[in-house]
Amino acid sequence: MNILHEDLGFSRMPQDVMHTAQTVNVVPKLLMEQQNVKSLDEALRNVPGITASVGEGEGGMSGDQFLIRGFQAQNDIYEDGLRDFGVYNRDSFDYDHVSVIKGPSSEVFGNGTTGGAINNVTKTPHLGNSYGGQFSGGSGQYYRGTLDVNQQIGESTAIRIVGMGNENNVVGRDNIYSHRWGIAPSIAFGLGKPTTLTIEYFHQTDNRIPDYGVPLLTKPGTSIARPATEFGVNRNNWYGTNYDQDASNVDMLTAHLKHQLNSNISFYDDLREGMYERYFSASQAGCNATCNTEYFTDPAAALIDRRGHLGGPEPYQQNDWSVQNVFSTIAKFNTGSVKHQIIAGWDVEHIYDRRTNYAYNFNGVTTKADTTSLVNPSHVQPGLLLGGLGDYSSNLVNISGVGNALYKTGSATDVGAFFSDQVWFTPWFSATAGFRWDNWNSHYSANGGAVAQGVSYGQNQGTFNPTVHLMYTPNDNVMVYFNWSQSTTPMGLYVTNSSEPLKSSTQGFKPERSSLYEIGTKYNAFHGRMGFTVSAFRLEKGNALQTDPSTGDVTSSSDRQRNQGFELSASGEILKNWNVIATYAYYDATTIASLTAANVGKRIQYAPKNSATFWTTYSIAPATPWNLTFGGGLTWRNGVWLDAANTERVPSMVEWDAMISHSFLKHWKVAMNGYNLSNRLNYSSLFSDRVTPSVGRSFLFNISASY
Repeated sequence: MNILHEDLGFSRMPQDVMHTAQTVNVVPKLLMEQQNVKSLDEALRNVPGITASVGEGEGGMSGDQFLIRGFQAQNDIYEDGLRDFGVYNRDSFDYDHVSVIKGPSSEVFGNGTTGGAINNVTKTPHLGNSYGGQFSGGSGQYYRGTLDVNQQIGESTAIRIVGMGNENNVVGRDNIYSHRWGIAPSIAFGLGKPTTLTIEYFHQTDNRIPDYGVPLLTKPGTSIARPATEFGVNRNNWYGTNYDQDASNVDMLTAHLKHQLNSNISFYDDLREGMYERYFSASQAGCNATCNTEYFTDPAAALIDRRGHLGGPEPYQQNDWSVQNVFSTIAKFNTGSVKHQIIAGWDVEHIYDRRTNYAYNFNGVTTKADTTSLVNPSHVQPGLLLGGLGDYSSNLVNISGVGNALYKTGSATDVGAFFSDQVWFTPWFSATAGFRWDNWNSHYSANGGAVAQGVSYGQNQGTFNPTVHLMYTPNDNVMVYFNWSQSTTPMGLYVTNSSEPLKSSTQGFKPERSSLYEIGTKYNAFHGRMGFTVSAFRLEKGNALQTDPSTGDVTSSSDRQRNQGFELSASGEILKNWNVIATYAYYDATTIASLTAANVGKRIQYAPKNSATFWTTYSIAPATPWNLTFGGGLTWRNGVWLDAANTERVPSMVEWDAMISHSFLKHWKVAMNGYNLSNRLNYSSLFSDRVTPSVGRSFLFNISASY
């Protein structure tokens, strides 16, 4: 489990974690297997400083919405170094391991990456044959099967097929389920040769019920709003209707070409096309002042408004496609006694998003009234009818600057070029200087419905993002580094993840600009069995944009925010058969300047002051018929603020998990996992005025075979 040995999974960052001058957290394959990880969200619970969120604005974009160090990373999810633009919940069946590169990394990834980037390394063909499969079942009517087959064909060709089928409810939440399946076939040519071509196809179908959790309440006599479940509301309560649905189909075709010209020069070309289809409708419970007061005086009278937010549960059909091509070259050479490694190339991507909006009719009139009991909700709403395309156009979502539109279309094209040179002045000291230039051209239009003539906005922005690293490496097991890097997030970046990428009031906003200053040390100990890291950082973001959760309006473009702190990690084998992976992060995250004077000095929302993860296992007699592996761990996070004014707060999270397994007949294994063993009321997905309770105490049995 020593994560310092892991690679990052793509050519633009060719070093392993040990020799990467930045904080990198890895969720290794062994850890995912021991925890029986089933989604990207579950994998990232092993990384401190990452919180999950549900989307802001119209329709409340669900799917995987993560924040890193308190900053949005909704467009910073990658697979093998290429962006995954889709808005969906990612299953982990095709993941070998997951890497999180903390802090601005625009020189490598392009626009975005204020808090960092998430890169999922997929399972690809390899030489030799391997066959595996597993089945899991347990609490919450959980049933899951996976298959992984690799077959070598000839001297240097192999195919691999990975598949998954999954059905589950959610322990501790009413009416929530997910039914999904996926398949990922791939073929590789030229394995072990100078030229290698790998072609991968990925498909995932998911039909689930979105969960937007419970609203916040403010107890009379207090000033801090907290989740309703902290005041006695049943954690199982779900405030949706029979129309709520999140159905997605994802298809991605990827090609990776590598050509090693000689020992000093290599060329890479990575190409991906993605197609994403999604039908989405989610009720978003809102408890206004009347609802809040009634709950504490007459709970049975308290009514929540299921359309208490921009968009309510009005559904939409989303159809996206994207294409990205990254060409890069790595060249190694000497100028006299000075050694160089140059990484250079270009990156071209285009993304297109098309949404068709629908609306409801309620009791024969177009009204937004849709209430249910806060204490005893019902998902049946008599008289609520879903209209066809254009039937109730006057009841469509009204967005400031856009209006009630049937069709909303966003698109963007990015052309980028990058260059970096790592120079070894001595065998133990090197420096890297690099930059990336991007031209981001984005467009957004809305028409139909109550929009008389339609609206259309566009902007073209050029960005330049530099980076500098200094690295002291006295030997192969020690690195001390300094990192300065910048990133840019222009308006209109989140084409697929935002309800209105551009509006008349925002298209002239300057892009968000972030700078990272970081020093750290990485150390391989005990002959490489253990890896230790420590880093201290300051992350500053200017021109921060604030989104109003009720209207979707972006109201500020001048806030300055700062997150500074330190992170620690230890991973590997302490003693023979005893593995551990542990992380800790401390964040001092503050708004240091704002147009809203009252927000100055307040903590950044979603950024915990302290967070930590711990997982350890011990194997008894691993090579004998009576072998046994057991272990467990802890996930902990301080309470966080949910708004910039620090008037809404979610409590701390503490979750204890455990596992036990036994191998038999050389190739078979049985295992049992327990999650949230204390059945504590924790909260997972966070929003500015509501939160989603986490899974309650649950158990999964697993049987697997590997040949």
